[in-house]
Amino acid sequence: MAKPKGVSLHIGLNGVDPKHYAGWAGPLQACEADAEDMAKIAKTSGFGGTTLLTKKATRGAVIDGIKAAAKKLKTGDFFFLTYSGHGGQVPDQNGDEPDLEDETWCLYDGELIDDELWELWSGFQKDVRILVLSDSCHSGTVVRMAYDELARTGVTRQPVSRSNGHVDPVFRAMPDDVALKTYRENQKFYDKVAAALPDKPSPVDANVRLISGCQDNQLSQDGAFNGLFTGTLLRVWNNGKFQGVYTQFHQDIVKRMPPTQSPNQMLVGRHNTTYDGQRPFTI
Repeated sequence: MAKPKGVSLHIGLNGVDPKHYAGWAGPLQACEADAEDMAKIAKTSGFGGTTLLTKKATRGAVIDGIKAAAKKLKTGDFFFLTYSGHGGQVPDQNGDEPDLEDETWCLYDGELIDDELWELWSGFQKDVRILVLSDSCHSGTVVRMAYDELARTGVTRQPVSRSNGHVDPVFRAMPDDVALKTYRENQKFYDKVAAALPDKPSPVDANVRLISGCQDNQLSQDGAFNGLFTGTLLRVWNNGKFQGVYTQFHQDIVKRMPPTQSPNQMLVGRHNTTYDGQRPFTI
């Protein structure tokens, strides 16, 4: 029996193209560092990897990278995908979102919609293991369409002022007014993307696991060296000293996070108990 192989793709954007985002450049500090640190874990774990930083992290490059992995990987293989950057939202076109908004990744030249990611998962063979780490705002369910169990209320989208003299935190969220302007200025493009998706979501036979930086109704904080989620994940991983399984990995990250940012773990596609019982990043 052939030994399983691993492919990884790491995406980090410290800004976006203001030409697409209504003049907004979306400056962040630590997303490229996040991608580079995730690429180091992938390399140490035996994955063959690609890293796309800021201007190279375009819609086309990311979609092509995922499709290339789907073409290469067979049953039992592993695709490791990480994203650090702004989370965004566009109007839901197919009625699968209770809040009428699809979650997105803000790539350099345009947003990648969660419905598009679902269709990309459908291109992977049965029981390919997929791990997605998304350090972005509104990322709790970014790998799929809807999350009916979560009542999205009370969301705070602007940095909270501090009274102790510290610099206000920066969050990885596209502001509401920018999201609206971006969609309106590029409505034909996004409507075309939505129209190209099948009316009924395609079946996913891969084993997709998401560990996200926050819930759908929360924001992910940027940082000086890493995003808060990624930095916490790295501390839990502890240069490979962590020996537990994915559920423990997720729980240990959550324990170290503030209550305002609660990383989510969710599974879509086929359930694989063997995958559940593995140490993170094990090919």
